[in-house]
Amino acid sequence: QVQLVESGGGLVQAGGSLRLSCVVSPRTISINTMAWYRQAPGKQRELVARFTASGRTDYADFVKGRFTISRDNAKNTVYLQMNDLKPEDTAIYYCNTGDSRYNSYWGQGTQVTVSS
Repeated sequence: QVQLVESGGGLVQAGGSLRLSCVVSPRTISINTMAWYRQAPGKQRELVARFTASGRTDYADFVKGRFTISRDNAKNTVYLQMNDLKPEDTAIYYCNTGDSRYNSYWGQGTQVTVSS
């Protein structure tokens, strides 16, 4: 059974930073893609950043220059470093991974709240 466990969310003031982590298990899963999404109240879930199957990184325009996605393959972990946070970044952040059979898996989400 594939599990994604996110951590690192919390309450931060505008301009502050947070680092989210997502551990994927079991380690035997063949991961193709890893990504972070977010969903704010009353809004649709949207892509924040991702690693494609080729290893390229993509970012949503609203986080370019502020957020960085990284990964540790040995630990099956993906990170999202979030700097210069803004109140509009407040959302539940979800980790997503796709395996070599095109299955998609989601974590339970971690709340990020940015106060003004």
